[in-house]
Amino acid sequence: MERAVLAAEQALIEFEIAVETFRVEVENFSRLHHQKLGPMYSRLDELDALIAEARAARTGDPEDVRRAREARALVMPMPGVEELFDDWIDSDGLSAEAAAMLTDRPVQPPKRVRPSDEARKLYRELARKAHPDLAREETERKRREEFITRVNAAYGRGDEALLRELSEEWAAGPAPAAPERSASEELYARLEWLAQRKELLTVVARELEESAIGAMLRMAPDDPDRLLDEIAEQLLAQVAEREAELAALVQ
Repeated sequence: MERAVLAAEQALIEFEIAVETFRVEVENFSRLHHQKLGPMYSRLDELDALIAEARAARTGDPEDVRRAREARALVMPMPGVEELFDDWIDSDGLSAEAAAMLTDRPVQPPKRVRPSDEARKLYRELARKAHPDLAREETERKRREEFITRVNAAYGRGDEALLRELSEEWAAGPAPAAPERSASEELYARLEWLAQRKELLTVVARELEESAIGAMLRMAPDDPDRLLDEIAEQLLAQVAEREAELAALVQ
């Protein structure tokens, strides 16, 4: 029974590591997706509203007027210049990245926040050593939970240096007391808790995988940046089509 509990604990920890790793990937890719493609989606929404308004002005049809109002209602409020071009405006005016958005030159991609391979390795090692699920006593569990919270935060930022420091801190910390042999009832209860925890993690993993960003990541797990470039090209083509349609309506 003890071997079964130990095996279940290790399996759960590996599963949690996989889920947390994917969660960080989803968050980072979502941030990159918003930074790179957000302005294009906003431009498409604005063009759709302008096209609907131009068509309504030309026809005067009540249905066209209604559609124009609906299209305009979908457009997000325009942000201020500083917010729209955050970090893109300097003392000389528009930076190179901002100017590139108004031309055919490629825009410099946003800063990558994806953890390095070494950061992944350090995170996995720390998670396997210090995971709260390995604790049998409440005091030890709390100590591990506080430590793993710091580990997760460092991993989410891709902070390899801090992960190294945390690894040294854990190695120098108090060794957890060896658990006493559990009674059969406690072992059964432990197995039941581990099973429930796995069910909860399965739900979290499914939600991540079925999210829009998670689905995109699964389409190109080895090169998500390429997928962003492909989507950007498609959006730019749609913008060009909308602009041509608008120009034809306002002639």
